[in-house]
Amino acid sequence: MEPAESTSEFTLQDTVGRLRADFPETRGPDRNILSLSSVRALATSRSVREIVEKILGPGCFAVRGIFFNKTRQSNWKVVWHQDLTIAVREQRPVDGFGPWTTKAGICHVQPPSEIMADMLAIRLHLDESDFDNGPLRVIPGTHRCGRLSAPEIATFVKSDCATCLVPAGGALLMRPLLLHASSACVVNKPRRVIHLEFASHELTHGLRWHHDVGRKSAR
Repeated sequence: MEPAESTSEFTLQDTVGRLRADFPETRGPDRNILSLSSVRALATSRSVREIVEKILGPGCFAVRGIFFNKTRQSNWKVVWHQDLTIAVREQRPVDGFGPWTTKAGICHVQPPSEIMADMLAIRLHLDESDFDNGPLRVIPGTHRCGRLSAPEIATFVKSDCATCLVPAGGALLMRPLLLHASSACVVNKPRRVIHLEFASHELTHGLRWHHDVGRKSAR
């Protein structure tokens, strides 16, 4: 099973309500939300696990959590790109990993593309995502193309993209290597998204995921 992009309706109304309280409309983007108990509870909840395990298997675990929100003060356009980095506990010189960066005090690195290809992201929408507030746009099937250079990305026909409209409380699944973009909001309303990334394999050569929430053998 490998659906690169799909939507699923959550029934976790209480959970969504708590997350809306933790992430009010005025809160800006945050790169390290798996440190919050409410987000860790979401990542290990039955509803999320049932969705992710159908694709990655029962051994999967959450490795990164990001909060997105487009507001009047934080409204941006995201160009076509792939997600290419992972968060790790410390930097080590390992062939095939690099370049290295530090984001919000956490080490990030671009791993070999096969690691990104095995990951899955689930995006829980705390607000409705419609045509007016910068919805995610994707080019179906591009996650199977491996890591793409900027000139290669430019060759794709953007008119072939799909716009992902998601109701409040709904979820969207995507592979990190899927080409995606979004426009700036044209109306003054929030578009809060909890973005969770899952993996099912350990890293090698002494590298460790920064988070491994839900990993059965985690200490």
